[in-house]
Amino acid sequence: MLLLGIDIGTSSIKVSVVDAASQKVIASASFPDTESPIIAVQSGWAEQSPEMWWEHTQQAIELCNKTNFYNPLDIAAIGVAYQMHGLVLVDKDQHVLRNSIIWCDSRAVEIGDKAFEAMGAGHCLSHLLNSPGNFTASKLAWVKENEPEIYEKTDKFMLPGDFISMRFTGEINTSVSSLSEGVFFDFVDNRLSNEIINYFGFDKTLFPEIQPVFSGHGGLLASIAQNLKLKPGIPVSYKAGDQPNNALSLNVFNPGEVAATAGTSGVIYGVSDQLAYDKQSRVNTFAHVNYAEQQKRLGVLLCINGVGSMYRWLKNAFGSTESYLQMNVKAKEAPVGSAGLLVLPFGNGAERMLNNKIVGAQFKNIDLNIHAQAHVIRAVQEGIAFSFRYGLDIMRENGMNPTVIRAGKNNLFLSELFTETFVNITGVPVELYRNDGSVGAALGAGIGAGIFSSAKEAFEYMHPVQLIEPSSKQLEPVYQQWKKLLEKQLEN
Repeated sequence: MLLLGIDIGTSSIKVSVVDAASQKVIASASFPDTESPIIAVQSGWAEQSPEMWWEHTQQAIELCNKTNFYNPLDIAAIGVAYQMHGLVLVDKDQHVLRNSIIWCDSRAVEIGDKAFEAMGAGHCLSHLLNSPGNFTASKLAWVKENEPEIYEKTDKFMLPGDFISMRFTGEINTSVSSLSEGVFFDFVDNRLSNEIINYFGFDKTLFPEIQPVFSGHGGLLASIAQNLKLKPGIPVSYKAGDQPNNALSLNVFNPGEVAATAGTSGVIYGVSDQLAYDKQSRVNTFAHVNYAEQQKRLGVLLCINGVGSMYRWLKNAFGSTESYLQMNVKAKEAPVGSAGLLVLPFGNGAERMLNNKIVGAQFKNIDLNIHAQAHVIRAVQEGIAFSFRYGLDIMRENGMNPTVIRAGKNNLFLSELFTETFVNITGVPVELYRNDGSVGAALGAGIGAGIFSSAKEAFEYMHPVQLIEPSSKQLEPVYQQWKKLLEKQLEN
């Protein structure tokens, strides 16, 4: 019995087919080969076409099918992971009304800040566990205020994964986990937030039906099944945001367990059983995939917008014909601390951990007689690792003190230099696994469809491939210089 997992990323769509019995990956594919564009009509805006996601999803599935490593008709369930906090609007005929306002879009910051002030910090933080900030609720309010003709045509709003599930099944639904990441959910009263709905003036009919993360979100339409050579009626049995899903893919379900990822964005995500919040909402708390009213499991999330996107920009800006692997090797030619070159990697919109300020990506102390390409590459990797440390210290202020962090051996964690820098500057060992978001989504589908009797069974064969432990404090003085530079920028 096979499971299909789909990861709707910002840069591309990745799919994997996993054998449920062995939990081994049979085939994987990504589409497109080049990174998908982000539409930025104005500075600070970021949009993508939902129909582009759907077209790329189908292309990636077809690439997997073409490997001929499996019979597509043996796929028994579908799981979807997706970029968080996006907004998708459809009319009564399920036609998309506008591009999705995605996670790194900054246009709704002021709207969210006003809501936080009007509703009161005490209520927002204790009930929503977050400021409305720049999340989906504020983005929907932006559309209501600035594009009233589109708002009036809207039948349902969705998160990106809800949209892909709708395209598979024709059904529109969501989960507590998804609603919480949009800051629509009241954790104290365990319901949709009437305060958010009333403050923004949202019509309750816009909200999809709420279902558990692990459940039947609809059966595969016959027309879609025919196009993709799949069996009609198989369920979409799991949907989750990319960071809760990344945690699931690393078997992070229980309080105290922590996952990290360094893809387009950088994230540290820890599980708690407390309704905890940061007083400044610099780190955010959402319902984890296994959240239940009787057994609360919350995901405490630190997000850095510009991680893989910073590394991609570096590659493109230098016109480098080298691969990322070759760049990782070249970075080792530069000394620890990059001979004084410092990089702030914050050029991808408002950063929540910096109180939604737009600092921008910055290079400091460039010496034209000393610094070469290797120094710049290393300084970018160090700057990204320093950003993780800065955010982790905020999490520590709020009671999250990991003794080990689990990460997939992919993206920037493929770089030995970055991984060692991350471990040494945070002081926390990292366990690396050969799992990714699409594999996690496939295993989640198996849990949701009842193919696995429990989450424990779904991960019984998963073991770390590498453990990296702290070995040096040489970078600490460099980090302190970097931190002073950042805090000076935050004062401006």
